[in-house]
Amino acid sequence: MRAAARRTRSPASPAVPATGITVYGCGPDEAALFRELAPHFGVVPTITAAPVSEADAGLALGNRCVSVGHQTRVTDATLLALRRIGVAYVSTRSVGYDHIDVRSAQRLGMVVGNVAYSPDSVADYTLMLMLMAVRAAKSVLRRVDVHDYRLPPARGRELRDLTVGVVGTGRIGAAVIDRLRGFGGKILATDSRPKAGTDHVPLDALLRQSDIVTLHTPLNADTRHLLDRRRIGLMKRGAYVINTGRGSLLDTGALVLALERGRLGGAALDVLEGEEGIFYADRRNRTVPNEQLLRLQELPNVIVSPHTAYYTDHALSDTVQHSIVNCLEFESGSPRG
Repeated sequence: MRAAARRTRSPASPAVPATGITVYGCGPDEAALFRELAPHFGVVPTITAAPVSEADAGLALGNRCVSVGHQTRVTDATLLALRRIGVAYVSTRSVGYDHIDVRSAQRLGMVVGNVAYSPDSVADYTLMLMLMAVRAAKSVLRRVDVHDYRLPPARGRELRDLTVGVVGTGRIGAAVIDRLRGFGGKILATDSRPKAGTDHVPLDALLRQSDIVTLHTPLNADTRHLLDRRRIGLMKRGAYVINTGRGSLLDTGALVLALERGRLGGAALDVLEGEEGIFYADRRNRTVPNEQLLRLQELPNVIVSPHTAYYTDHALSDTVQHSIVNCLEFESGSPRG
């Protein structure tokens, strides 16, 4: 896995042949940005709304680089189909790459790259979810929607009186910590690479001491169900869980059980296990094939949003530009490491 591009490349010389990139799973807003930015880099994008798949691998014929979204799993079969037609580089338009079978890509001699984008998008959203959770915003708004303007049954809490535990202090986690400092409460953090200036403690200690736990660590074999039944059981009674990282960092079944039993004060989730095929789709007139999601949405102290924390104009522009630059650097033989 190579590092994300973090600089702007100068427009390509007219004498240099244009580089082709096939862009899969591209929504209208991303497509507009690719069409706007690609010519400045000497790139000709082949844009499709179709998610990357074995069946649609042929759309990449003639291009060594493809750009994919985070909504679709990139399987071994898909990678093999892409490799057979000459694709050597897969750029995902996301920080996380747990949706790609990276080991299969490596076996096939392919390189996988992620992107960097404004951490402020997710950090701002995370603070919004924290404030909504501790002020019971979901319950308040639901009552107002039916013209019930009484005060809520429970008083809200102020962040300055609470301890917030930040799990993962990469670019997003660090941006969350920067924002939290302005509220004046106590901040704890845990990370495999502790950073100076932050009170780092082991994960179990963080869970025991925190009133709010917010997740910002990458998803991998070691962090899947990082908050499982045992660790959720360590949390303070009435504590809140915030997840804008990846759904599988949380054992959803254990979370639902703790919420139903009143063990936790609430949760605010922008990501969820089994969100694939549900989030980003209009399901108003269709069934939602995820019973845990439906149960969470029934609970008055749980906020669910459809993986939208990253979705700002600034972050989306970063994502498209860095995906293009990653591909160009791969083609030039000078990938950033």
